[in-house]
Amino acid sequence: MSLAAAPGDLHGHHAVITGGAQGIGLAIARRYLRSGASVSLWDVSASKLDEAVNALAAPGRVQALVVDVRDEAQVMQAAQRSLAALGAVTVLVNNAGVLGPTVNTWETTPADWRNVLEINLTGAYLCCRALVPQMLGIATPARRVINIASVAGKEGNAMNAAYSASKAGLIALTKSLAKELATAGVLVNCITPSAADTAVFAGIPPEHREQLDKILLARVPMGRFVEVDEVAAMAAWLASADCSFSTGAVFDITGGRSVY
Repeated sequence: MSLAAAPGDLHGHHAVITGGAQGIGLAIARRYLRSGASVSLWDVSASKLDEAVNALAAPGRVQALVVDVRDEAQVMQAAQRSLAALGAVTVLVNNAGVLGPTVNTWETTPADWRNVLEINLTGAYLCCRALVPQMLGIATPARRVINIASVAGKEGNAMNAAYSASKAGLIALTKSLAKELATAGVLVNCITPSAADTAVFAGIPPEHREQLDKILLARVPMGRFVEVDEVAAMAAWLASADCSFSTGAVFDITGGRSVY
């Protein structure tokens, strides 16, 4: 893989990317490396992390840590290990997430509800809590928090209430944190993709998948899934100095599905 510079120079930056071992997170890591950054991949899967490090092939610029973002102690420890390995964190990408069960709201168990909220929303909060204070203590001008939310957080998806609620909460977290940091040089934004054909769908029974694809794509005027590299390109711009006056914003990437 070529690591030639890409638009949106990120040389000198260190990005922590949660859920970074596959899908959108891995695509963002690849794009950041091409743009000159170093990356710390945080993921719950040790085997996927090993595969990701091998695929990225950027020795000395990639750290991989097994982290459960639901666990405060693990997140705080990972923050310290990333700082020690690759220096001050200038970019945090909260990407770790799960879809949860595809069932009616009243059929969602309390355990499933809590798990989705803990990973998708509380996990992002814990990562911000661990890393934003050290961002405030450094002089690097381009310091960024980028939350990977979902169009489901804007519209609500039937049979995905926990997921939709968690992503709506992530949008609100983005706006609140952005206001708190607006004069501190740390910009906070979120991206709301429509569905990408990634491992997040792995738990959906095959007999439901074809129907779900039809429903999802029927909502997208461009008629296709978003590509992970398209989301990564947006995340690269948000991390760069080219993004200088946007904070608390929700950046849509849905092929025309969402117009607000």
